[in-house]
Amino acid sequence: MHKIESTATLKAIMGEYFRSLGSGEKKIAWCTSVGPAELLRAAGFEVYFPENHGALLGATRAAMDHIPEAVKCGYSGHVCSYTTSDIGAYLRKETPLQDHYGLQGIPKPDLIVYNTNQCREVQDWFGFFAREFKCPIAGVHPPRHLEEVTDAEVALVVKQFKDLVPICTAITGQAWDEERFKEVVKLSKEATLLWQRVLKTAASDTPPISFFDGTIHMGPIVVLRGTEVAKAYYAQLLQELEGKIAQGQGFLPKVRSRIFWEGMPIWGKIRMLSDLFCENGAAVVASTYCSSWVFDQFDEADPWTSTARAYTGIFINRGEGAKMKMLAEWFGEYGIDGIVYHDSKTCFNNSNAKMGMPERLKAITGVPSLIIEGDLCDLRFFSEGQSITKIETFLEQLAESPAVHGRKRTVQ
Repeated sequence: MHKIESTATLKAIMGEYFRSLGSGEKKIAWCTSVGPAELLRAAGFEVYFPENHGALLGATRAAMDHIPEAVKCGYSGHVCSYTTSDIGAYLRKETPLQDHYGLQGIPKPDLIVYNTNQCREVQDWFGFFAREFKCPIAGVHPPRHLEEVTDAEVALVVKQFKDLVPICTAITGQAWDEERFKEVVKLSKEATLLWQRVLKTAASDTPPISFFDGTIHMGPIVVLRGTEVAKAYYAQLLQELEGKIAQGQGFLPKVRSRIFWEGMPIWGKIRMLSDLFCENGAAVVASTYCSSWVFDQFDEADPWTSTARAYTGIFINRGEGAKMKMLAEWFGEYGIDGIVYHDSKTCFNNSNAKMGMPERLKAITGVPSLIIEGDLCDLRFFSEGQSITKIETFLEQLAESPAVHGRKRTVQ
């Protein structure tokens, strides 16, 4: 049976992280998942990520109880279900953090910071909580949907990052320490490069980790980047996975096809989908989602420019041409036979199957695609029976295709 031993360490450090948020030892800053966490950590905050809480609500399926509460308050059931489930959970005074980590509720923010590099909705979502907690809120608004990330565009973001400093110091009462910022960026870079190597182990003939595993093990790179804890965890995980490769131990005894997952996870169906693909001999080895926390442009020698460039250049913030180029490169690196697009009904910004891109990308790469409809948290938009039929049919067609057996992999 496939098992990643480092999962025990993962559970321990995630528990320590959440309990630290309730300790009261430091001021709390809320931050979007691909926001300037390094800056906030360097300023002396503990950092909390509401999107991580949204994923927990989705994975535990509690979101289905909470979304209607947000709808009652005027939030559309068709906007980001992270937003509606998180707001609904707050209004109902419920959170998985109570049962899992002993917290009385989500941590009260002293500052809320968001970055619209991923979507516009975070501004409204975080704005709700700024009003509820009567705390300061600050936003970073980078240029969107870029084919190329230019120096001029990066400079705009650098200025917005630097504008956050006096806001932070006024709340923490600590002077800004540039050297501390460099140190945090260095730790974040080291952790993110280890995370990248973890993901790349799935390019092997016997992949030791799947996309579905990645959605679990990505926890520290989201909530603990910029710390020694994250760096140490990914060093441990990488060592374990490389050991599995050396012993020829993959998560599938025999791989019939290699699949790329594009878009958000369907959090409430992670186990079901993982089992479905494995039962059909399909290894889901790569994704845009897990790669979203690979910030290989970080450079502690130039922390402002490098973090601004990295956060502005994430996949979700790129134009279609840039996205297709990145996907084509990943297809070659991971030996991809087919791509599954998750058309998430409430996450428009992270759904790339609506405007004909699958057909255009197939024309360039020859890689066939399947589109499944669903959502990150709201399972009303996911038909399990229909999705199983579509996925099984797609995988059977791939397994019988001569192209699958003849596809070449790009060595990185």
